[in-house]
Amino acid sequence: MKLHRNARTCPNSRSLLVVRITEQGWSVSAAASAAGVSERTVYRWLARWRREGAEGLIDRSSRPLRSPNQLPDQKVKVIRSLCKLRMTAAEIAEVLCLALSTVSLWLRRIGLGKRSRLEPPEPPNRYERRHPGELVHVDIKQLGRISVRGAGHRMVGHRKSQIYGRIDGVQRGLTCYEYVHVMVDDHTRLAYAEVLPSLTARCAIEFLRRANAWFAERGVQIKAVMSDNGAAYVAHAYRQALAELGLRHLRIRPYRPRTNGRAERFIQTRTSTLPLFLERYNFRRPHGSLGHQPPASRLTNLVRNNT
Repeated sequence: MKLHRNARTCPNSRSLLVVRITEQGWSVSAAASAAGVSERTVYRWLARWRREGAEGLIDRSSRPLRSPNQLPDQKVKVIRSLCKLRMTAAEIAEVLCLALSTVSLWLRRIGLGKRSRLEPPEPPNRYERRHPGELVHVDIKQLGRISVRGAGHRMVGHRKSQIYGRIDGVQRGLTCYEYVHVMVDDHTRLAYAEVLPSLTARCAIEFLRRANAWFAERGVQIKAVMSDNGAAYVAHAYRQALAELGLRHLRIRPYRPRTNGRAERFIQTRTSTLPLFLERYNFRRPHGSLGHQPPASRLTNLVRNNT
């Protein structure tokens, strides 16, 4: 049994108090003096004994009935899961809309306050170019288009809502997808993105030209482009477009997508929120690799013009 560190009595001595007063005829003051406690304490234990019996003489938990500042268990589990994905406390706080101090406190409480408590990660292979535009990363993410005709077959269990049309004189099912093309600068993490109808070389080339112009307007002269080995990027037309723009092309090693991780990590949003996400990502959201400053902080004149 756990007693309060400052307790003057225990369940046995409290029971003796009750017996002396109720059965042996002791006065409250005499019983209090013999136990070395105040008369108020004796009255309190008598009242609890009359109300609850012997159970009332046992110490209760000092935990409050309500803890408005206590995190729900489910949110604590989410913090634990995100930490095991090697997200920092700042990133977790950003995702869950919590104070950084709150996340840090709970990480310490659940024993994950230090990264060393996690399983050893794969040896890092971090790098960063020294100047804006020295290298940009491009990638394409396929998204399911939300059709006005209803949800897709994965949700409803059938293909009755599939859209069909005639292409080149042949009846074909139209692909209900759209594609997010992104370009992220390696040094500043400044990003440009568009949602386009396909992932063909033609779309990739048009995106490349517009992205190159967008970065140039912000004083970033692109010198090299890194991509994966997708069909759009290995096409002859794409290589020709790179040559016309005077850009080097670097392709990642097969089955090593993390080499192009800048672009891979960036693709985490949908069409409807893309403009707001880009504004927040570039100018407001703290970036873990930049000392929790937004990407545009490395282009100081641009930050002043957008604040």
